[in-house]
Amino acid sequence: MRAAVLLLIVGVLVLGAAGCGGDDSTEGTTTQTTPAETSATGDAAAGKEVFASAGCGGCHTFSAAGSSGGIGPNLDDASPSFDKVVTQVTNGGGAMPSFSDKLTPQQIQDVAAFVSGQ
Repeated sequence: MRAAVLLLIVGVLVLGAAGCGGDDSTEGTTTQTTPAETSATGDAAAGKEVFASAGCGGCHTFSAAGSSGGIGPNLDDASPSFDKVVTQVTNGGGAMPSFSDKLTPQQIQDVAAFVSGQ
């Protein structure tokens, strides 16, 4: 009896795996964008507004924004790249929360353009 149940489970797993990826359509799938796949399409002027409205200056010192927050890294000293800002704002890390549920992808690119100087 155990052998039959085990055989049934293995068969279901094999059939389930066979059904994955046999179709080239992308309907119903999502693609996660990595920073290397993004293009520097942000608008720095709009990013300055996002920086202010999202409260970034409460944690970060950044002279271009007139902010002097002391919790997060000093962005004047760090000079992060566009891709680094996109990754950090999207995913969070360290003490910084993710902003992916608060900002649109375009707003994230805009703030990345502002902070990175692009």
